Amino acid sequence: KTRTSPLPTESEGQRSKSRLAMAPPATPLPFLVLLATLLAAAPLLPPAAAAEPEAFDVRRHLSTVTRYDVSRASNSVVSAPAISDECRVIHLNLVARHGTRAPTKKRIKELDRLAVRLGTLVDEAKQGPDTASLKKIPSWMKGWESRWKGRVKGGELVSEGEEELFNFANRVKERFQDLFDEEYHPDVYSIRATQVPRASASAVAFGLGLLSGKGKLGAGNNRAFSVLSESRASDICLRFFDSCKTYKDYRKRKEPDVDKQKEPILEHVTSALVSRYHLKFTTQDVSSLWFLCKQEASLLNITNQACQLFNEDEVHLLEWTDDLEGFVLKGYGESINYKMGLPLLKDVVQSMEEAIIAKEENFPDGTYEKARLRFAHAETLVPFTCLLGLFLEGSDFEKIQREEPLDLPPMPPQRRNWKGALVAPFASNNMLALYQCPGNDGKKTSQDQKNSYFVQVLHNEAPVSMPGCGNKDLCPFEEFKV
Repeated sequence: KTRTSPLPTESEGQRSKSRLAMAPPATPLPFLVLLATLLAAAPLLPPAAAAEPEAFDVRRHLSTVTRYDVSRASNSVVSAPAISDECRVIHLNLVARHGTRAPTKKRIKELDRLAVRLGTLVDEAKQGPDTASLKKIPSWMKGWESRWKGRVKGGELVSEGEEELFNFANRVKERFQDLFDEEYHPDVYSIRATQVPRASASAVAFGLGLLSGKGKLGAGNNRAFSVLSESRASDICLRFFDSCKTYKDYRKRKEPDVDKQKEPILEHVTSALVSRYHLKFTTQDVSSLWFLCKQEASLLNITNQACQLFNEDEVHLLEWTDDLEGFVLKGYGESINYKMGLPLLKDVVQSMEEAIIAKEENFPDGTYEKARLRFAHAETLVPFTCLLGLFLEGSDFEKIQREEPLDLPPMPPQRRNWKGALVAPFASNNMLALYQCPGNDGKKTSQDQKNSYFVQVLHNEAPVSMPGCGNKDLCPFEEFKV
């Protein structure tokens, strides 16, 4: 096993300046050799810039447990590309993750076990000879109980998640006013979700925002609307990860490797916490405490308990372990991760083709679909994001085309594009807007169309360029669908 060298006890002022020191791994794994070298040699934070550094906020570093509004505020968006006034949006595809949720039943049990474990650690410290070390134990830890203690159900959409989707829908309605000015019909505005309650509840919250004021129900003039779902066993568009045996086999085979890659980080942080608080933490304790930090910060807005156990350097490293897991098991780590999402991409392209036919043949409004709105999971959104080629490093897109393996996301303090807090926070989404522009610039399409059609991709509501389309902001549809 890889072992970390013990860290000396550090004062509060020294924590942010800590350095990692790790012994080389006993096993000849190239990744662990590289990891140990980086941890031993590299400072964890980049040199201070001339400008005033932005205040550290742990809520921006919770990987895929990050709240949507926090993620959007953290994302530096370049100005949106100019779209000609003569162009108008004629169709919208949306693929969204569910909003902020409660911890699952399995995780609730983990937090209950953590409460028992923390009680044991505190009791052991009280019985030890060094009474002075008791002052180092955080006061919240004494007698701590999980906020979810006694609950036998979990994973549901919480009120904050409802607000995320409701407010998101209002912004979508404002951005694409011409698209949503028509009377609601389920064949015009198709809303789909998986059969998992938090996904369908997210669809309902979005629908309430989108159709607010469109009906006669209650003070908000709401109206009823339809949400369609496929069975879990046959939903190859939104739950392809459940029905793809090749992917299941890959994940089962790869998970132990990911755990081994995360182990040096957990051992280092464990060593630091043992030295800092004089409690006999294990790596499992630290893993559970990091999970507790994410739940407290994201769901309860509490950052001065579990999260305060870790200094900034350690938060960056723990965040990286989460991002590494998402990259390998859901993202670019293996082509099967995103290739299994091709039925979803095919469904998106088909909906655009149908919208183009409707426009070319002058179908009257109300007789064709204008939006296809889908609500699912991170395991849906991340592969779809990869199919669009987003969040790659350098020449990675060319490597993907050649089906070559990609390097893992760079470790802190190096910058990286793949961050779970930006790729797939709660309520994360990809929107694909189809625009119709007059004329075709003298270029005949395969269908000899009278108009030109372009696709704009927005990730978490921010326009992004498409690597598969020469990094264009607006991709000609014929080029997009190739």
